[in-house]
Amino acid sequence: MENLFDTVHAEGFEDTDFLPDGANAWNSRRYWGKLHRLSKVIAAMSEDFGPPVFLGLCEVEGDSCLRDLTRRSALRHLGYDYVVAHGPDARGVQTALIYQPQLFRVVASQSVRVPSREHHLRATRDILYVKGVLFSGDTLHLAVVHFPSRRGGSREADRHRMLAASVLRHLADSLSTSCFMAMGDFNAYPSDPVFRRMLTEASSPLRTAVTTKKKRLRGPEGTYCYRGEWGYLDHILVTEPFRRMLCGEALPFKREFMLTPEGLPLRSFQGPVWRGGYSDHLPLAVEFTVP
Repeated sequence: MENLFDTVHAEGFEDTDFLPDGANAWNSRRYWGKLHRLSKVIAAMSEDFGPPVFLGLCEVEGDSCLRDLTRRSALRHLGYDYVVAHGPDARGVQTALIYQPQLFRVVASQSVRVPSREHHLRATRDILYVKGVLFSGDTLHLAVVHFPSRRGGSREADRHRMLAASVLRHLADSLSTSCFMAMGDFNAYPSDPVFRRMLTEASSPLRTAVTTKKKRLRGPEGTYCYRGEWGYLDHILVTEPFRRMLCGEALPFKREFMLTPEGLPLRSFQGPVWRGGYSDHLPLAVEFTVP
């Protein structure tokens, strides 16, 4: 969601840049414009796939933003409900899930803490875990993640992502025989060490849903572009029972209105400059069938 903040200060969090008198001049006009643009992307996804049954969201400040997105934006006609984590991230950004309650009934949810402070690291986002039942009666287990930042490229940042990966791997191990999907911004490319722990170890129950065959990729080869290089920082990982339900690989979703003339994601901000766009990441989409 690229910094979906409301315009009201949340006590105890560093959100002052996203206030009307803050560095980003984050006023109601910009906030509601952002909600309109995000709902436009989700509506565009509906043209290809029908309204998504569920979407994992990163960088959402909290309940107020999700209420406005699902009940006061153009998305209100699709009837989405939401679940949001309530983690200790310093800026107050959270992971969340929006879903169609007539197709997916949530029966349990939990904010799964990454023990950053216990390892003398700055607190990061919680992993949102959601258990629900599809209209078919099948039970799904979902996790929405936003791993620690790559900023600075330091060993400490790498260690922090490995810690988050260990927490997710433990959750996946406990659900290895179930239909489990983990999705979100992992802040890691497929070649990064963090994925060795989650994907390439023989005992890992997780497999990637992102294609690795370049000739089958459509458009940009990834969800994020850094200094002209495209790559996948966002991923969808599944256990084998869920993998058998997939119709194909997860692919970036894009429309011309989401991109700059150069074909890059049209962002809300470029540094301190207001661009009035959508996000710095492209969303991933994947289809699955219910047996």
